[in-house]
Amino acid sequence: MPTGTLRSAREKGRIEVFPAVVGAIAGHAAIECYGVMGMAARGLRDGVATLLRRENLHRGVDVRDVDGQLAIDIYVVVQYGVRITEVAHNLKSAVRFEVERSTGVPVAEVNVFVQGVHGDNGKL
Repeated sequence: MPTGTLRSAREKGRIEVFPAVVGAIAGHAAIECYGVMGMAARGLRDGVATLLRRENLHRGVDVRDVDGQLAIDIYVVVQYGVRITEVAHNLKSAVRFEVERSTGVPVAEVNVFVQGVHGDNGKL
């Protein structure tokens, strides 16, 4: 059985969900939120956040299993001029809802890391 998968034993079998799949679900939920310009790579390169392409959204998400619940760290770049605390709060709610709805696994926490702020043209 692959390590790092979320497992659910059922009466007629089991379900396994890889953390990258949960990351993709969380990433897609995040980029739909108002004020989010995109997902960012987890590490900063030379102090600059790198925006991820749509097919690599899971790379901006870290998923951990904590006592049968999920802990999700999500790395984003927000739009200049938005209220960052409101965007982060909405983002946490949207990610929690979508991951729980899609996987059936409860989410213990969603941590938002704002890696950068970009203007409308993608630069600041």
